[in-house]
Amino acid sequence: MRPSPRLVAVLATLPLALAACGGGSSSTTPSAPPSIADASADNRPVKAGGTLNIALNADPDALDPSSSTTLVGREVFANMCEKLYDIDASSTLIPQLAASMPELSDDGKEVTIKLREGLKFNDGTPFDAEAVKKSLDRHRTWEKSARQADLAAVTEVTVVDPSTVRLTLTQAFTPLTAQLADRAGMIMSPKALDAEGDNFGANPVCVGPFKFASRTSGNQIALEKSADYYDAAKVKLDKLVYKIIVDPNVRAANLKSGDVQVADQLATNTVKGVQDDPNLSVVSGGGLGYYGMQINIGNVSGSTEKPGEVDTPLGKSPELREAFELALDRDVINKTVYNGLHEADCFPVPLDSPYRPKDLQCPKRDLAKAKQLVQASGVPTPIKVTLTSPNDATNVRLAQVIQQMTKEAGFEVSVQTAEFVTTLEAGRAGKFDVMLLGWSGRVDPDGNLTNIVTTGGSNNYGGMSDPGVDDPIKQAAAETDVAERAELYGSAMRRIQELRSVVYLYHNKYYLGMSKNVAGVQYFKDGLPRFVTAGFTA
Repeated sequence: MRPSPRLVAVLATLPLALAACGGGSSSTTPSAPPSIADASADNRPVKAGGTLNIALNADPDALDPSSSTTLVGREVFANMCEKLYDIDASSTLIPQLAASMPELSDDGKEVTIKLREGLKFNDGTPFDAEAVKKSLDRHRTWEKSARQADLAAVTEVTVVDPSTVRLTLTQAFTPLTAQLADRAGMIMSPKALDAEGDNFGANPVCVGPFKFASRTSGNQIALEKSADYYDAAKVKLDKLVYKIIVDPNVRAANLKSGDVQVADQLATNTVKGVQDDPNLSVVSGGGLGYYGMQINIGNVSGSTEKPGEVDTPLGKSPELREAFELALDRDVINKTVYNGLHEADCFPVPLDSPYRPKDLQCPKRDLAKAKQLVQASGVPTPIKVTLTSPNDATNVRLAQVIQQMTKEAGFEVSVQTAEFVTTLEAGRAGKFDVMLLGWSGRVDPDGNLTNIVTTGGSNNYGGMSDPGVDDPIKQAAAETDVAERAELYGSAMRRIQELRSVVYLYHNKYYLGMSKNVAGVQYFKDGLPRFVTAGFTA
């Protein structure tokens, strides 16, 4: 179904012209975004020294691996806090602080991890098995930890010897290595943990190429080259300065002026302008994550608390949630708001994932059926919906498009904007109706599902609680066969689609703008710029 003339007229008033869209409906296999250079192919030599200024699109939450929940926080951690495992350019899991891949017992319930020897934290404290145990136990048990769900299968961490730890699990848990390749696998200095306690995020100390130097809230975060890093000779830059520049146009302008040499998450309407500048380049990453809306259907007192009844039209009615989704056209959203630079989709697992069944179908825009469902609900129109959005220009534009599309089906959407971290706090507390929210993505599909859609997950802001979701996801985590896991994840995703506590819109592609005199940046599908080998060209 093509968008109505009235919708076209409304969208044409937005910053990006609908004329670029065509008029197509959402498709099951949308075309991939245009190809943009791969940063990992840049092997130009770089000189030692210098400060690299990087524009971030939001202010991270606390720089504490246990409690952090933001993508921008992960961007900073990528250069300051190494993990037991990491991914490479092909998204393959590889050892980082671990010396090798984990060794599993026959039943999968014991996982032995050998550690690299001779490493130091950025305060000079030795890295060893005791330090690993201390961090993993904090991730697992601290009441403020957002990693509890990541490591829920772990019941005990045992020090076998100074360079070996053993994890005891309640059941086999295939995604564990992938979890340990993110914040759940970041190891913190035990000396700093003892000194800072709950305030570790104000002065974080890890193993990494750069160490924390300072932070001015809402303004910038500074890291300095670490003399204690085990591979310090590889690190060329003296300093990284992350500057918080929320406005995408200002971020692009600062890149063009040279005030920053790298800009993260370029807004898609600024990508071409950066590409056209002879002094700049654009590289692409990401694709593991997604963006969409969480609809509150059960979060009455906090995402980790027992679900209850939510007294909103969408919260009470799966049929109205279906009507709300059927009023949306994902391809038009992608082309209108994002210049077609993302991948329109309605599921949380990437299109090319081996864990995604090929028969999953996305609904096309069907305004007639949406209106029919609204009428059948008996709820007087217009049906009021409050949509919470981060206050950056791109999210506000997306919210406006959703507002106008759903208006045609009988909804009256009021858009409320707030700082990104504020929206997260409201989400956890259940103080919202519908919320725009994304997830940066993980290499194992469990990381895109468990903590977000299963009962009691800390990021399950919508309060979804259903055995048709929980059970297959739990079963898939205990399986090792890819085909069996894909079938189970497919079952869970079909149920998620029926419940619609999350309405997925697209898979995020990230675009990193850089000065052409910057080289050696690694930028993978996780969308985290790594500057360990970066520097300025000679």
